[in-house]
Amino acid sequence: KFWGGSFFSNPFGTVLYQASHTDEEVVVQELDLDKTDYYRSHWPFLRDRRIDSYSPITKRFLDEE
Repeated sequence: KFWGGSFFSNPFGTVLYQASHTDEEVVVQELDLDKTDYYRSHWPFLRDRRIDSYSPITKRFLDEE
């Protein structure tokens, strides 16, 4: 099954482009990596994340018995 729907977004979550959910496509999108670095350092949301709390959402259905 093809899931699709990949997307590009800016640091604020605004979707710049969203791929199809039904068709294959290859897209090239220019991103401002300096802006991304700036917001990562001045708005360190991911710095304080608790990776140990991710295990329930990262468990694959195939791993279940």
